[in-house]
Amino acid sequence: MAVNSPIPVAADLKPVAGIELGHAEAGVRKANRKDLLVMKLAPTATVAGVFTTNRFCAAPVQVSKAHLEAAEISGEPIRALVINTGNANAGTGEAGLAAANATCEALANLLGCHAAQILPFSTGVILEQLPVDRVTAGLPQALRNLNEDNWFNAAEAIMTTDTQPKAASRSLTIEGRSVNMSGISKGAGMIKPNMATMLGFLAIDAKVSQSALEQMVKQAADRSFNCITIDGDTSTNDSFMLIATGAGELEVTSVESPEYAALAAAVTEFSQQLAQMIIRDGEGATKFITVTVEEGKDVAECRKIAYSIAHSPLVKTAFFASDPNLGRILCAIGYAGIDDLDVSTLDLYLDDVLVAKSGGRNPEYQEADGQRVMKQSEITVRVKLARGTADATIWTCDLSHDYVSINADYRS
Repeated sequence: MAVNSPIPVAADLKPVAGIELGHAEAGVRKANRKDLLVMKLAPTATVAGVFTTNRFCAAPVQVSKAHLEAAEISGEPIRALVINTGNANAGTGEAGLAAANATCEALANLLGCHAAQILPFSTGVILEQLPVDRVTAGLPQALRNLNEDNWFNAAEAIMTTDTQPKAASRSLTIEGRSVNMSGISKGAGMIKPNMATMLGFLAIDAKVSQSALEQMVKQAADRSFNCITIDGDTSTNDSFMLIATGAGELEVTSVESPEYAALAAAVTEFSQQLAQMIIRDGEGATKFITVTVEEGKDVAECRKIAYSIAHSPLVKTAFFASDPNLGRILCAIGYAGIDDLDVSTLDLYLDDVLVAKSGGRNPEYQEADGQRVMKQSEITVRVKLARGTADATIWTCDLSHDYVSINADYRS
């Protein structure tokens, strides 16, 4: 079970006007499981996304990016997203691109639009060809299941090694106008998004211009999905999509407007919730860990140090064992690559416990206090650099025996 993250209740997941969701059991990799999802969008919708920077990016990532660029030139709106689990369609060469394009063509024929108005996404095993015949055969079933109130099934349909679906909804008022948002995410391993096998889809019923939406999704991703790590591996398929259906009351035309600022803040906060669900459900995770680096020269160096701590197998296994071997954290700070770092000014906290002061062990630190914190299921590591005013926060988890077992037997 995910760390302090209850399974979402279907009744709590609210429809977003302008988007319908339909799922199918296509047998992409395993029989009798939801593994195909279609998101049908109103013609008024605008769509923006950020994708993996992995040079081995998957075929659907390449096709989705191309279709988004084509839509901006042609003015033809994106009409649907199609997502399969069980097969990543990555490392599949020209055949993989053909499969992704064939999926778009098949869905476009069923919806009466052009293939370039479809965005494909895949997640699962890498280096195996997508069984495109099974995917396309499952599309009619997915369309028969189309429903605005289908977010729970949608969350289940994109799972791989996730132990539970990840979904949430929220309603708010901005400038006197109501806004509804719902979203799903998936991921449990191969997680260190670097977006300019993690997927996130967030829909809002506001009307948002394309330029404003593109800025909004980058801002949200940079402060949410780009701030999480389970194992330090950037997937070939990472994608985070923001959909503004245009069916609600709020309209955002410019990034300078007060409506934009309020909506962007809400989208970022909601994205953080979806991103943290991934960490809480990390493969084999037993603890949720927040790493905050403060008083840095700039955000980049704060993130560099935070990721160094969060990626360290020695640090992560110490958390799993509740072992206050906190010199491992100092070690990770030291090799983070900040060449001019003056460690003699550095303080390290474990929750409210001051462990290291001015670069050395705090004379008042008692290991029993460190052990008390290490036994918690939620832990905060704070590093104060005394170099400036910048800060950054990264969310991660511990590293357990189960992580090795899951990934040793992933393809079975």
